[in-house]
Amino acid sequence: MTRLKTICVFCGSSFGKRPQYARAAKNLGAVLAKNKITLIYGGGRVGLMGVIADSVLSSGGKVVGVIPKALATKELAHTALTRQHVVNTMHERKALMAQLSDAFIALPGGFGTLEEFCEVLTWSQLGMHKKPCALLNVARYFDPLLTLFDHAASEAFVSQANRNLVLQARTPERLISALRKWTPPKNHVVLRDAGLQR
Repeated sequence: MTRLKTICVFCGSSFGKRPQYARAAKNLGAVLAKNKITLIYGGGRVGLMGVIADSVLSSGGKVVGVIPKALATKELAHTALTRQHVVNTMHERKALMAQLSDAFIALPGGFGTLEEFCEVLTWSQLGMHKKPCALLNVARYFDPLLTLFDHAASEAFVSQANRNLVLQARTPERLISALRKWTPPKNHVVLRDAGLQR
C-alpha cells in the first residue's frame, strides 16, 4: 500500500474544449480534500490548474503551489493557496514538486503536462523514486498516449515492467484507489542520491 498524504497533479493552464475536463478537475479536487490529501501543483490560477486548486480549497483541503518567478510576476500565480513556493526555474519547480509528493496524477493538458508526467515516469523507470504515476483518463483524452506506450513496449523500446508503471482510471475515486494499492516492482531499486524521495 502507498502512503498518500500529498499528490502532485499536472494539468492544463487552459480549460480545453470539452466541459468534462473542468468537471473532472473539480471532482478530483473534492476527492483529494475528502481524503485529506494535500494537492501539490504548479501554483497557477488559470485553466484546469485554477479549477482543481479552487475545488480543493472550497472543500476544506490544503493546496501547495510551486511556481517559477517569471510566471508569478505575470500575475498567473494563485494568491489564496495554503502555501506558494516561488522558485527560479522550471527545473527547480519540477524537482520540488516531486520531492513534496507521494504520487503523481496527470489531467488533460498540453505539452507542459505531457512533459511533466513523462519526466516523473522516466524518473521512476530510472529508480530515482518509487512513487506511483497515473493518468485520469477524462473523456478518453489519454487513449492515444496509452496506445503509444503500448506500441513502444511492443517495439521493445519500453519493457513491459516499465509500461506497467503507468496507472490509469476514468474516475478520481478509482484512480485514488489504484494509487493506494500500487506497489513498486520487486526489482525497483531507488537511487539514494536522487533527491526525489521524502
